[in-house]
Amino acid sequence: MFDNLFHKSLIDILPQVQGKYLKNVPLSKHTWFGVGGPAEVMFLPKDTDDLKHFLVNKPYNIPVSIIGGGSNLLVRDGGIPGVVVKLDAPYFRRHEIGDGIIKCYAGLKNIDLKKIFLTNNIGGLEFLCSIPGHIGGSIKTNAGCFGKCIGDVLVSAEIMDNGGNLQTVFPEDLKLSYRNSLFPDDWIIISVTLRTEYSQAEQIAAIIDEQKEYRIKNQPYNQKTAGSTFKNPEGLKAWELIKKSGCADLRIGGAKVSEKHCNFLINTGKATAEDIEKLGDAIVKKVKEQTSITLEWEIKKMGISK
Repeated sequence: MFDNLFHKSLIDILPQVQGKYLKNVPLSKHTWFGVGGPAEVMFLPKDTDDLKHFLVNKPYNIPVSIIGGGSNLLVRDGGIPGVVVKLDAPYFRRHEIGDGIIKCYAGLKNIDLKKIFLTNNIGGLEFLCSIPGHIGGSIKTNAGCFGKCIGDVLVSAEIMDNGGNLQTVFPEDLKLSYRNSLFPDDWIIISVTLRTEYSQAEQIAAIIDEQKEYRIKNQPYNQKTAGSTFKNPEGLKAWELIKKSGCADLRIGGAKVSEKHCNFLINTGKATAEDIEKLGDAIVKKVKEQTSITLEWEIKKMGISK
């Protein structure tokens, strides 16, 4: 689809790597919404050395985008030109346990943390198991739930900049705040080190199960959604503003507002990315008209329109 956008074949002008280049990858298969056009090229690096080699040797004018688990992401229908990097190799799904800390590499799925926590009596991080996606994506948005956020437990993060340089950054460097940080777009999260507490496996399991039951009861479950669509304005709840503004029953094309929680947008199975984005923008407009408050998207939007 993207042939001749930059070159007859983008892969031909990229550096040789140990990982994989994949051409015209449907990003609808890499996002929870299940929509979006293709990545012109997807790069799956083998390890940090492979990633550095790519960044240092790629043509300077080729755009590079990073995606994680796709749980908080809306890719537009035209897809993403250039190279999309996804840290999905076994190297990036590792973890290392230390004294009062755990180091998780960016490709580790949050849902897989439960087994690690139970096996090693790691408490204090149970809330992470309820956050969809990969652990790496949790930093940039300072993700959280059940009264805790990643910034509360973050010791440090290892990142790679667009020049292939590795460095360690700390919470004070990132200026973490509610669903936000000063995290540059061209930094790639390699790993995060988190503070832990000792806890009995039974207690850990009970907390995780309780939080999961709450989500199943109060939020859409096993549906094509990207989680909370809008950030809560200070002192207010986005879902209450949406409901009071008469947006709870809105639908555009195959996209609709969730009946269970109106701050969630749902792909009913036939939605396009344009449907979802138009629905979100319609909600922003109507809430602004009714309340004078401008809702801010929590979901990240990437790519070009079709």
